[in-house]
Amino acid sequence: MRIAVASDHAGFELKQLVADHLRAGGHEVVDLGTNDTTSVDYPDYGVAIGNAVVDGDARFGVAVCGSGIGICIAANKVDGVRAATVHDVTSARLSRLHNDANIICLGERFIGPQVALDAVDAFVVAEFEGGRHARRVDKIAKLET
Repeated sequence: MRIAVASDHAGFELKQLVADHLRAGGHEVVDLGTNDTTSVDYPDYGVAIGNAVVDGDARFGVAVCGSGIGICIAANKVDGVRAATVHDVTSARLSRLHNDANIICLGERFIGPQVALDAVDAFVVAEFEGGRHARRVDKIAKLET
């Protein structure tokens, strides 16, 4: 599976760990940056990962910033993105099962490395349940411009 990763400076270390983990699991990784811990602006990377997923350059995205919140807000500004900030395996899995999320966002300052990797794995293998959840996801899509 082709998966995009992106981060700001505060999420760089965790993004690198996630990218290596995904590659080791046989996934193709599209690394959208940043490439070091020099200060950058998370909206730039949130929009980049959102566009990569919506344009079909990647099936899913994993975005990382200090809290996971700012990059998530930015990614969600891209029509077609359903990004969710997750903190554990359960929130990652449910973001796919119930919300058909296509990007998960992690906060390097809030989540430990192993929990982050476990959450990414849960996200990638979970499948949208549809049913009553599809109606809700359709309502979200209608909010887009």
